[in-house]
Amino acid sequence: MRKFIIDTDTGSDDAVALMMALLTDDVEVVGITTVCGNAPLECSTKNALMTVEVCGKRVPVYEGLAKPIMREPVTAVNVHGNDGMGDLDLIHPSTLPQRMHAVDFMLETIRSNPDEIEIVAIGPVCNLAAAIIKDAATMKRVKRIWSMGTSGFGAGNTTPVAEFNVYADAESYAILLQSGIPITIIGFDHCLGPAALNKTDIEAWRSHSSVSRFAVECNTELLNYNLKRSGEYMIDLPDAVAMGVALWDDIVLDSVSAYCHCCTTEPHTYGQVIIYNKNDVLAIEQITPPDNATVIRSIDHALFKERMNALICG
Repeated sequence: MRKFIIDTDTGSDDAVALMMALLTDDVEVVGITTVCGNAPLECSTKNALMTVEVCGKRVPVYEGLAKPIMREPVTAVNVHGNDGMGDLDLIHPSTLPQRMHAVDFMLETIRSNPDEIEIVAIGPVCNLAAAIIKDAATMKRVKRIWSMGTSGFGAGNTTPVAEFNVYADAESYAILLQSGIPITIIGFDHCLGPAALNKTDIEAWRSHSSVSRFAVECNTELLNYNLKRSGEYMIDLPDAVAMGVALWDDIVLDSVSAYCHCCTTEPHTYGQVIIYNKNDVLAIEQITPPDNATVIRSIDHALFKERMNALICG
C-alpha cells in the first residue's frame, strides 16, 4: 500500500485531485496538509475537510502556513471564488482540523515511515520549505515529491513565464529544488486541451453521483472564468493531472531528468522555473549543476481521463 501526504491549497481543482487519491484502493492518504494559495488558509482547510467528507472517508487534515515564507500572500479567488470552491455555499464540514501543525505532522510521519511517504504537492510549497528548513535530514527520507508546479515546457498561467503555485512562493520552490529530495514535476503545459473536462464530461459528472456532482459544482467559478477568458466551455484541472501522474506511472509517455532553477530576484521572471535539459541544449554541462528533478514531457490524456472518470463517477 502506497502512503501519501497531500499538501494542498484546496481550491476546486485540488478537490478533484483529493477525490482521486481518496477513492483509490491501493493508496493510503495518511494525512492532508493545507496551505495558503488558491484561497486563504482557513478556506483551504475547510475545503479539504469537506472534500474528505463528501468522499465518505476519515482522513486527518492539518493546517499549515497562512502565508509564504518571504512575501505577502497572493490568491486565485478570481478564478476559484472567494471560498476557493465556487461561492455556492457548498462548504459545511462537520469535522475540524487536527491540532498539530502541518509541518510537524509531516516530519513526524516521515520519521515513523522512512523512505515510504510520497508527498503530492498541489499548491504553493510553503509547508515543504518550512519542513526542509526545520529538519532537512528527515525530509530527505521522503520517497518522492510529486509537484504540480512550473509552466513545464510551455507558458505560465500567472505571468508569461510563471505558473501560480510557484509564483505564490518562489522562494519556497527554490528551497525544494535544492533539497536533494527526489522530485517529479508536472507542469501547467499538460493541463489544457484534451486533459481538461469538456462540456460532455461536465454534464456527465453533473448527473452521475453526489461525488461527481460536487466535483463539478465546486468548479463552477472556474468554468465561468474560462468562458470569460477564452470562450471555452471547459474546466482545466492541473492538480488532478498531477495526481494522475502520481497514481498511474503508465500514463506518462515521456519524461526527462533535468536541472531546474527557480527565479526569485528579478520581478519580471519571479516564479519562472528554467528547465535545463541536457539533451536539448549545447554545452549545458559547463554551466549547470547535476539534475535535480524529473520533468514530465507528455502524458496519455485519454487514459488519464478514462481513469479519472472511473474514480469520480465510480
